[in-house]
Amino acid sequence: MGFTIDIDTGGTFTDGIVVRGQDVRTVKVPTTPHDLTVCFSECISACAEAFDISVEAMLGDTEIVRFCNTIGTNTIIQRDGSKLGLIVTAGAESLAPTQRGDAPAPLVAADLVCGLDEKMSATGVPERSPTAVAVLTAAQSLIDRGARALVVALANSERNPVHERQVREIIKSEYPRDYLGSVPVFLASDVSTRSGYAERVNTAVINAYIHGKLARLLYKAGEDLRQREYRGVLFIGHNNGAAARVAKTRAINTYNSGPTAGLLGARAVGRLYGFPNVISTDMGGTSFDIGVVRDGRADLALEADVEGFPCNLPMMSIRALGAGGGSIASVVNGALKVGPNSAGAMPGPACFDRGGTLPTVTDANVVLGLLDPEYFLGGHQHLDVSRARAAIEQHIARPLGMEIEQAALAIKAEVDRMMGEGVAEAAADLDKRQLAIVAYGGAGPLHACSIARIAGIQRTVLTPFSAVFSAFSSSLMDVGHLYYRRLDVPLDGSFDPAPLAAAEQAMRREAERDMRGEGLAAKSLAYELHLLIGGSGDREGREVLLHAQPGAYADRQAWASLIDQSRAELARMGVRGEPTLNSIGLFVSAPTPHIDLSARRASAGEGARPSGTRRVFSADGWHDVPVFPRASLSAGTVIAGPALIDSVQTTIWLEAGWRIEVDQYDNATIAKAAS
Repeated sequence: MGFTIDIDTGGTFTDGIVVRGQDVRTVKVPTTPHDLTVCFSECISACAEAFDISVEAMLGDTEIVRFCNTIGTNTIIQRDGSKLGLIVTAGAESLAPTQRGDAPAPLVAADLVCGLDEKMSATGVPERSPTAVAVLTAAQSLIDRGARALVVALANSERNPVHERQVREIIKSEYPRDYLGSVPVFLASDVSTRSGYAERVNTAVINAYIHGKLARLLYKAGEDLRQREYRGVLFIGHNNGAAARVAKTRAINTYNSGPTAGLLGARAVGRLYGFPNVISTDMGGTSFDIGVVRDGRADLALEADVEGFPCNLPMMSIRALGAGGGSIASVVNGALKVGPNSAGAMPGPACFDRGGTLPTVTDANVVLGLLDPEYFLGGHQHLDVSRARAAIEQHIARPLGMEIEQAALAIKAEVDRMMGEGVAEAAADLDKRQLAIVAYGGAGPLHACSIARIAGIQRTVLTPFSAVFSAFSSSLMDVGHLYYRRLDVPLDGSFDPAPLAAAEQAMRREAERDMRGEGLAAKSLAYELHLLIGGSGDREGREVLLHAQPGAYADRQAWASLIDQSRAELARMGVRGEPTLNSIGLFVSAPTPHIDLSARRASAGEGARPSGTRRVFSADGWHDVPVFPRASLSAGTVIAGPALIDSVQTTIWLEAGWRIEVDQYDNATIAKAAS
């Protein structure tokens, strides 16, 4: 049995998990923001070292490598993507994501937006086609001003993309691929077929903006693997919950792929215990990501926010708070503030001794004694307590007139409040008695009790892989793609299933072609329909998403039930009018090797014994708290707080009044102790 390798890049650390049979090893390396292929390569090396073999020997016997990355996210934040030219329908130039107020630099410069004289009706009937002269004039103007890629986003192209395709053909005929002057041309209709012109413009622009850098780095990562004897395919995590090879990856699908993987992992953990509803919480170095699983399905955002830009490409719903281990604490107008700014990987928290001088959540935790400065990352990194104290004293304690320890406690309390209230909001419509948090991220277990207490949720599950959970969850991803077609079919008594059947068959053919490109046979494929249904005449374009089996429209009773469900959900949203099937999606997937959660078993033991104590500061002063090695906890072990549980990559802080129990899967469940 060969290896499987999964890697996830975060803002501070890059995590890896390598599996061979039931043998699982995890690693962490510092993220290299200047070039994420460097930390990707270093993580591969660390995986080999964990098995005490050469990289070449490991990769030569590796079945699959999956990579969830933040290249696209970083590109948007840092504004170092491709220089774009944007062609829109004349009169719609103001929809371009150009400079507005004191916002960051634009994705498209104001002088790189051109309006094109063309008209497509709201029902998709061409009324005035663009001329070749007008198209080439616009394209030449944008290229002369420095555009290195062109985005074409015309009004109503989601209903009929013919004008956008004509524009691309005209540009490509003038600038063939074999000319040095050739530029990539991206169409909005290829990325999104949903209503909302401004949102489609944003979606298309973001996809093109991050495309160049993402393609360059991902192909480089794949080439690095091949040079080190890997003979398989590098698969890239997508925000639809599947993975695909680089050549079949659309750039915007990689946005938030790591948090998406984590949400799917949380769902898998919930299934182990029969919890249909789960809150996933990922506290890393930069952010705190919250996801929700309802009735066994991960929440999907139909109107996603991508770094402040409203988009209409459906993706897994993740809410990110600026609350991580590297979140910077400050005093603003006499009040303590934590985040959203982060110290990141470089320079990192002050205690990392890499040049950082501003206090962070990690600095507060080391001052409070919650982190062992000599055992951070299993002793691979030393934390400088004196630098942490100095940073907190200068920037927090003195301005607020506090002792250093009280200031550190206030930092932890503030970040806990933010996260706990965020989780409570996410769980507002769920029965908390039938709900569990799956907590992860390098800093997650340290704050898990406080988050659960503030959110009012009774149980939290921590896996042995909490510190590398998104990488662990990536190992559960199958290969898959999601396709959409615009239909606008009324779901009334005159419903004709023929357009729906034709759209499904067309998408199946496309899916089979793409999956052949992934090296997968048609017989291994599984399909699911996504139905995007709105109300006739709803000016806000609100929709509900329903899931169905292929061919569901052929079963009159099942189809009628789906229509009734859509009518009820639209009514709850305040949408009136008869339901209309706006778009149909087809999700195709094929199984790949991944870790088997149910097969993991914890060893039996004689009970937990502390390895020592650590002085921890709390509201009533310093106390000696027992410390337990996580590796020594066996199935059936129960520990009552206060206690600390150290592992190589994270620390669990068990507050007084809470207990933790290790189960047969080697997971640890935190719950309120019986009074």
